[in-house]
Amino acid sequence: MSAARPLTALRTLAVTAALPLLLTACGYGSASTDDDRQAEVAADAEKLSADEVRIGYFPNLTHATALVGVQKGLFQKELGGTTIKSATFNAGPSEIEALNSGSIDIGWIGPSPAINGYTKAAGKNLRIISGSASGGVKLVVNPDKIKSEDDVKGKKIATPQLGNTQDVAFLNWIAEKGWKVDAESGSGDVSVVRTDNKVTPDAYKSGSIDGAWVPEPTASKLVAEGAKVLLDEADLWPDKKFVITNVIVSQKFLKEHPDVVEAVLRGSVRTNEWINAHPEEAKAAANAALKKESGKALPAEVIDPAWKSITFLDDPLAATLDTEAEHAVKAGLLEEPELKGIYDLAPLNKVLQAEGKDKVDDAGLGAQ
Repeated sequence: MSAARPLTALRTLAVTAALPLLLTACGYGSASTDDDRQAEVAADAEKLSADEVRIGYFPNLTHATALVGVQKGLFQKELGGTTIKSATFNAGPSEIEALNSGSIDIGWIGPSPAINGYTKAAGKNLRIISGSASGGVKLVVNPDKIKSEDDVKGKKIATPQLGNTQDVAFLNWIAEKGWKVDAESGSGDVSVVRTDNKVTPDAYKSGSIDGAWVPEPTASKLVAEGAKVLLDEADLWPDKKFVITNVIVSQKFLKEHPDVVEAVLRGSVRTNEWINAHPEEAKAAANAALKKESGKALPAEVIDPAWKSITFLDDPLAATLDTEAEHAVKAGLLEEPELKGIYDLAPLNKVLQAEGKDKVDDAGLGAQ
């Protein structure tokens, strides 16, 4: 697969008009809200080159690195006297817009909005500087109507949004089955019903959909309503790993405040290490953060299976981002994207080396 491809635009005016809905992060939780709270900082803590760093993330489990890192003060510990100002988002385009406008400096975000944001700005606005999470996406179905993968044909299956990460993955899976679906309308051998994750469980209960290809915790919420897991997307990828959440930074902030970026990355690496060493305590911290951010904690029957399906890691799994972009091209939603330069992993690799960990690779898509 070519590592560099020209992305110019979405193929049709209709899809272009839908850009606010396209290629969004896989959100679940509250609507976008600013969080003006600043973390407590020790009076004698020394500031880095910026007074504050503004970070964005989603109130969902695939962004648990940010949720836990903020909740446990692990980021603030690395930042010293530089304070954190955080904002939560429910869709990738709004987070990209915030990054482009300077409202946030660093963000946790899904692969598709990172690709879309980078290419729409001709590679001048952001860099992916770290991975954060892999997995956490499943095809869950009504077991009375669908008992095998072949039974999906002719059924109504929800995805979060037209062109988002899960929508593209499902369209690619359909194509590999040899079935035909019009990507834009979702009509064909399978009816692809674009449904917001927050209402998908109700759509399932009402019988208006027969299943869904969705991220966690939506998949586990459906299982709690009687659905069954037919397929874990991780099983379709080499080593069962694929990027679901990356860390991005504005190129301007990276250039002006490399010490702050390095501190946030060190906080991210140490947060992931703590999550993996203390999974039960980390799950509780993530749920406490969800309640704080969105006003509602997840019940055990939802968070327990959802948490188990997500892997927290620093590697951005760059080759899988390249593959996900190719899936969007094959689905007819994108022309071939130019991804060269989307990564700058030098700050992360500096942190990883200092922590005694292995370097990670950018799959030939790194900045020069």
